[in-house]
Amino acid sequence: MKRLAWAACALVALAGTAAAEPLLGTWRTAPDDNGNSGLVQVAPCGAQLCGQLVKAFGPGGAEIASPNLGRNIISETVAKGGGEYRGKVFAPDNGKTYNSKLVLTGNSLSVSGCVLGFCREGGVWQKVQ
Repeated sequence: MKRLAWAACALVALAGTAAAEPLLGTWRTAPDDNGNSGLVQVAPCGAQLCGQLVKAFGPGGAEIASPNLGRNIISETVAKGGGEYRGKVFAPDNGKTYNSKLVLTGNSLSVSGCVLGFCREGGVWQKVQ
C-alpha cells in the first residue's frame, strides 16, 4: 500500500512539473521567407520538448495545406535556465534543421539557429494558448 501511495505522489509531482513548463502550449510562428507561418504545439517528448506543426497559414493569413503538418518543427529541446532553451529547429521553407537557441520572454519566443556555421533568425513567435 505504501508503494502505491508513493507512486501516486510521484505521478502528481511529475504532472505539476510538466504543467509549470512555460514553453508548453501552442505558438504562432513568425512568417518565413515565403511569408508562411504556422501553429506549433509544444509538448514533452521523453525528457525533452518537441513542437509539432498543427496548422499552416499562407502570406495572406488563410489556412493552407502543408506537407509538414504533423512534423516536429522543434525537437531535442531542453531548458538551460533563464528562459533559454537549446535543441533543434526545422525550417520548412528551406528543409534544413538547425541547432536552435530559443529565448522565452513572457508570451514571446525568440527563435534562432545555426547549421555548419550558417546562422538564421527565425523571428519572434507568439504564444496563443
